[in-house]
Amino acid sequence: MVVNVGNTGHAGRAAGNAWGVAERYREFSWREARGRSDAHEELSARISQDPEFCDLLSGSLPAGNKQQPNLLLAAVRYLDGPHAEMGPRGAAAYGRWREWTIRHWDEVRAVIMQRATQTNEPARCATLLPLLARLPQPLALLEAGASAGLCLHPDRYRYRYEADGEDGPRRRAELGAPESPLVLTCRTGGAADELPERLPQIVWRAGIDLDPLDPVDERDDLRWLQALVWPGDGERAARLSAAVDAVRPAPRPRMVRGDLIDELPALAAEAPPEATLVIFHSAVLAYLPPARREEFARLVRSLLDGRPGGGHWISNEHHSVLPWITDSAPHSPRPDDALHLTLALDGRPVALTGPHGQSLHSLSGARGTLGR
Repeated sequence: MVVNVGNTGHAGRAAGNAWGVAERYREFSWREARGRSDAHEELSARISQDPEFCDLLSGSLPAGNKQQPNLLLAAVRYLDGPHAEMGPRGAAAYGRWREWTIRHWDEVRAVIMQRATQTNEPARCATLLPLLARLPQPLALLEAGASAGLCLHPDRYRYRYEADGEDGPRRRAELGAPESPLVLTCRTGGAADELPERLPQIVWRAGIDLDPLDPVDERDDLRWLQALVWPGDGERAARLSAAVDAVRPAPRPRMVRGDLIDELPALAAEAPPEATLVIFHSAVLAYLPPARREEFARLVRSLLDGRPGGGHWISNEHHSVLPWITDSAPHSPRPDDALHLTLALDGRPVALTGPHGQSLHSLSGARGTLGR
């Protein structure tokens, strides 16, 4: 299909406007991609300065999540667009990327409308593990926004917790599945007794997602997850492949397709009564409107309060989407830590974590919360 860029139609413009899309790409380049992906930083900045291309995006994609920069960039990579591996660098390369994307816009748009930004980062298990290990065992894990379910298998990975020392990283603890193809390294501070000594005992696993992925048996699902890894991040791409290999021999978790709030009560009721139910989620609530976040929080509390023996709620989200802890929301110690997530247990913040599970630092006043 050849698109007449700059003339996408009056009806399409109602879904958004080119200025808003340009601003979104500018913010993405500056606040998210900068320092993490030179390719995505440059590409999203160039898109933000391309009024005709932004007009195409605003006129043919619904406003909201479907106009996310991550979604467009991953869709082009998924379809093997130009410079898919390392991203277009320079004006000439951007011109080729732009021309290809416009020429294949029907296909690109179809992927965007069918898929979602479901980055499933197994390394976040390293930040969840200290809490999971200290809860009453055995555990029944229920993940809201499970994507491919890779975070439902924290007992399939191996972990190394390190601290920065004068002569480089100093290992503080190592545990986990000895033969796991995935070894997760996490920088951490605080007392050594806050780190886990053993893996949790998990007897039930389940997840909810609008579009659950199965990267073990569905090659297209794995290909989509790989497309969502930013260009040049070979470490994260390797981690994804290793995680899929690690969970391949394990029984599949119970995965439910649907809305987090609508499906949560029935799925939680399936958890075995002898296990501690743990409802958890990582970097999910940003995709819900504020009112639904509040509704979700009330529902989780209600389900756990009404369960014989109770249960626990672990959230790993940016503090800006946690309105119930706004008054005591932690602030990152350095400006470049602005993307850190807040790890909370039962609504109480206990640590700051790296967005990809690369770091875990206890918050002042939360001493002992991560420990046994």
